[in-house]
Amino acid sequence: MSEQRLYYIDLKKSKSVLKCIQFYADEHFSLMFEAPLDVSLSDSGFKLVNFGYDDLQDQEKLSKHPTLCVFTNHTGSLCVCYCPNFDSWEQITYSVLYFHKGHSKTFTATLGRVDSRVTKGITFLSLDYYVAVYLPGHFFHLLNIQHPDLICHSLFLTGNSEVIDMLPHSPLQSLSGPLVLDWCSGKLYRALLNQSYLLEFLWNTRLDCEKLALLHCVLSCGRDPRRLEAKIIQWISENISACHSFDLIQEFIIASSYWSIYPETSNMDKLLPYSSLLTWDTEIPGITLVTEEIPLPLMKVHSFKGYWEKLNSNLEYVKYSKPHLHYNNSVVRREWHSLISEEKKGKRRSTVYVRNILDNAIKVISNLEARNLEPRLTPLFQEEDNHQRLLMGLMVSELKDHLLRHLQGVEKKKIEQLVLDYVSKLLDLICQILEASWRKHNLHPWVLHFNRRASAAEFAVFHIMTRILEATNSLFLPLPPGFHTLHTILGVHCLPLHNLLHYIDNGVLLLTETAVTRLMKDLDNTEKNEKVKFSIIVRLPPLTGQKICRLWDHPVSSNIISRNHVKRLLQNYNKQPRSSMMDKSSFSVEFLPLNYFIEILTDIESSNPALYAFEGHDNVDAKFVEEAALKHTTMLLGL
Repeated sequence: MSEQRLYYIDLKKSKSVLKCIQFYADEHFSLMFEAPLDVSLSDSGFKLVNFGYDDLQDQEKLSKHPTLCVFTNHTGSLCVCYCPNFDSWEQITYSVLYFHKGHSKTFTATLGRVDSRVTKGITFLSLDYYVAVYLPGHFFHLLNIQHPDLICHSLFLTGNSEVIDMLPHSPLQSLSGPLVLDWCSGKLYRALLNQSYLLEFLWNTRLDCEKLALLHCVLSCGRDPRRLEAKIIQWISENISACHSFDLIQEFIIASSYWSIYPETSNMDKLLPYSSLLTWDTEIPGITLVTEEIPLPLMKVHSFKGYWEKLNSNLEYVKYSKPHLHYNNSVVRREWHSLISEEKKGKRRSTVYVRNILDNAIKVISNLEARNLEPRLTPLFQEEDNHQRLLMGLMVSELKDHLLRHLQGVEKKKIEQLVLDYVSKLLDLICQILEASWRKHNLHPWVLHFNRRASAAEFAVFHIMTRILEATNSLFLPLPPGFHTLHTILGVHCLPLHNLLHYIDNGVLLLTETAVTRLMKDLDNTEKNEKVKFSIIVRLPPLTGQKICRLWDHPVSSNIISRNHVKRLLQNYNKQPRSSMMDKSSFSVEFLPLNYFIEILTDIESSNPALYAFEGHDNVDAKFVEEAALKHTTMLLGL
């Protein structure tokens, strides 16, 4: 056992002055609690010590004594939990001093109707990233000590909850490691969080605050994360619209990505977002909370190592108030919009700069594919989708710079791998949600064809994809290449034309070249399909529209091509004096306005052949324009 140092903390609460607390801070209590308790006798090798009570003492007198516990863990946290003696069972007040965060929280729990048989005192247990506060028969609180700022990240169970009924009704004491001492029997128990019960409770609870707390609690357990994620995704798909206080998909993506790399490097809790929520204003039923600032401990140690180094880092963070250290995508958003704007204007920054960004995206996708060897059901990652690759690459670049600035003493290669793992995880979670929905509704590859009616399953998958898009857009997270194509195809299947155009105009559906090309090839030229094709073509960017029009052999597409051609020719046209006589033999129809117009275009083409020649449109000339105009006129006249 490492050398032990004795430390002292002076506490003052209300009118009671607590004397000096002695504790050995080199032992980090990383206990985890299970509900129901997984009890097993343990030959721990530890000597049991007297904690201040005779084992023959009347247990009813325990509630008359104040309860105080000091907990530390491997993350550098230091918590002091204190409950004064209480005379009334109507409500109980206890305090937790988060020294590593610079504040304390005082909780008052309203008990309501009290079972007179239950007179045991309050119990504090250290549970790794949590502290459990347990009053047999009344409540079980699971306080998040790693991220205590928002009350919604802690779990408060009260009343006749199953978890409370199944816990032992005798005083318990946390010891070192995953050990709990039963004061009455003198037995040692090993305790673990019961993931199965937490997941079951997650399915059944109706309160948003409990859903949020349970989601984070399950993910923090860290045992078999792939299975846990699959269970949570199944729950999300069944309850996608059940939460009103937060976005389920957003919170899951952020929290799961955080926990996937948090154990690998310290200080990640200060650098990466833990939750999508910044505030929480909704009250927790039966709980009153008061938060107060407290003085930071004064560290008088010459060299910090291990736990003390991490605690000192936490204190420095609080002391100098560095909330700006948390990464966000604001810089990425600004840079991405700048690159897309330059692309639309035909400009582009240094090709080396853009190539490096796209290389980052290639690394992310390779990293993702290396971790997932099973074939995908959904048709993702089957097209370039440069816009999403740019966003992916920019996020890698910005996050890497962010971590290099603030992670001291960590190798550059390790940071680069952490970044790739983090961004890959974001994309993988989106793919998992979509794969689960695809598998649940038993969709097949033929949904990608337009010449068929939409099914109820396609409506369900389209809905979940729309919710994924909403969640990622507000956080400005990248999507897997091919997502927008699949979303648009399902949108064309599932939505009436006016709804479809509304979704397109409001940016919910993005018209990718792949999706529109497939639409032009699959749909025939019935009156209904003509309206769909024309409505979509006129909403395409000019260059994409010109490419797509060539795929549609129809007077409407010929008309659009002709208009674009005429616009290019006449852009810088200066009217010159012309002869009043035209050679009528060169025109197939004697319609003077059209003949005059075509003659002008022919002259411009002959004098500036390079002006109108552009890729894929070598056969577009004045003759083509004339034929298109005549066809369009014939169509309008119904001839």
